[in-house]
Amino acid sequence: MIFRRRDKRRSPTEDAELEAVETPPAEPVDISTLDEGVTGEAYRSMVGPWDVTERPVDDSDPRSIDLGSIVVKGRVGFELRLQTDKETEAVQAIMLVTADGAVELRAFAKSRGAGLWDDVRKEIAADAARKGGTATELDGRYGTELRVVAQVQTPDGKRGSQTSRIVGVDGPRWLLRATYLGKPATDPDPEYLLEAAVRDLVIVRGDIAMPPREMLPLRLPPTARKVEN
Repeated sequence: MIFRRRDKRRSPTEDAELEAVETPPAEPVDISTLDEGVTGEAYRSMVGPWDVTERPVDDSDPRSIDLGSIVVKGRVGFELRLQTDKETEAVQAIMLVTADGAVELRAFAKSRGAGLWDDVRKEIAADAARKGGTATELDGRYGTELRVVAQVQTPDGKRGSQTSRIVGVDGPRWLLRATYLGKPATDPDPEYLLEAAVRDLVIVRGDIAMPPREMLPLRLPPTARKVEN
């Protein structure tokens, strides 16, 4: 794999890109037979994303991309990028990108058995309102989601808006936050490639004591190498 850093003149949180060798596509998860009433933890425990204790990582699988606390299964059709801090080069988020959408992934520590998403969701909604945007609650398969419309400045200096759909998944001792942009933000579809990719994720919480809400560490995959533009 190749790890490419984009132009250093970008913002402090910059995108880094991983170009993966082509691998066989992962088998799709058949969720069409699941009753629509199956939601929340019951839904997650049946389709993913998985805790590493539920689905151990197969290091011999060429599709598995180990990014530390999140293991991504490669699928034909999306590009994997990493958002890194310009100063420290620490990985801050994972981005899976297609031609018509993207999803940003972050995982956080939480207490065993305690839900975290309800509180985090309210804070995100309040923050959106303070910044002049809106946040609308929606019913989703993992529970209550947020559709956020944020005020942004376009490249030509004009004011515009950006819609995102934020999904919180409470797992065993972790919270996964998936922020969809583009088509999956406005037109949710469980069969969509990025939603299937989120179900494929394996979260590695680890045994180290961490305070709730602290982001689980991400790292470059061992086989990556930097390429400067």
